[in-house]
Amino acid sequence: MKTADFGRGIKAGLAVAGIYLVISVIPAAIGREFSYPFNFVYAAGLGISPGLMYSPLVVYSLLPYIVRGIVFGAVFAALYDFLPGTVSIGKGVVLSLFLWIVALIQIIYTTPGWPWSPNGFSGSGTYYSGSLSLSSVGLALAGIISAVAFGAFAGFIWNRLRARQVTEARKGSATLLVSCIQGGVLWALGAVPFLIGVVILGGSAIDPDFWWYTVLHTSVVFIGLPGWLLVLVAWRKTRGGRAGLKWGMAGGVVMALTGQMLLPGVLAIVGGVLSRRKPTGESSTAAIEQQQ
Repeated sequence: MKTADFGRGIKAGLAVAGIYLVISVIPAAIGREFSYPFNFVYAAGLGISPGLMYSPLVVYSLLPYIVRGIVFGAVFAALYDFLPGTVSIGKGVVLSLFLWIVALIQIIYTTPGWPWSPNGFSGSGTYYSGSLSLSSVGLALAGIISAVAFGAFAGFIWNRLRARQVTEARKGSATLLVSCIQGGVLWALGAVPFLIGVVILGGSAIDPDFWWYTVLHTSVVFIGLPGWLLVLVAWRKTRGGRAGLKWGMAGGVVMALTGQMLLPGVLAIVGGVLSRRKPTGESSTAAIEQQQ
């Protein structure tokens, strides 16, 4: 039973990611001498490192775009009916700003002594709906503008894609599903290096130079999995037509505490709250609307 038009959302997210990629590649393709405009584009959350553009790591540098497109598109499809606003572009902007705020909280939570650190400011990276860099007010504003543009483009492309008629199940089921998928991926990304480095190679679990980050990274392995299992139970309950509030809330809080699993934790809480609403048993028409 379909609960959200995931295909439509992911296509829209990947299309916007492709637009951002093209915008970032053009300055690098013109030449390295255009360092200032390229750095501005990169700071705005649209670009990738010039060094990576001319190295074998170029494929790896493209992965953040793909991940951003898939994550944004899946979340957009799952929450579309519940996002404020009456037009898709507005809904996309609201979601993009929401994800930007979640990314900001994650940076602060996972960066000891934010905004300062012994080696300089380290709160930057690529997140969900755009790149985030808070080393200055200008870069922060550029990141916000980038996020708004990402959401607006996604909403616009969503309108241009062909909609599917979807059957409505228990409210929040699709959101819990996205939480489960992303939470499982993030747990695996944290657990595999831990098992290889600590269990197999016998390394230390805690790096004294980055103790807080490694504590949170290790917590993904040990408490992230129980949190994910709770969310999985919540999702299975919603598939059976029951509410998954308590299980989703509990699992979401546990995953969010790890810092690395903040977004799936937040989605689990949102999905659990939404699951209190009973399904209408009618076909959803919101996904068919072609508004701008």
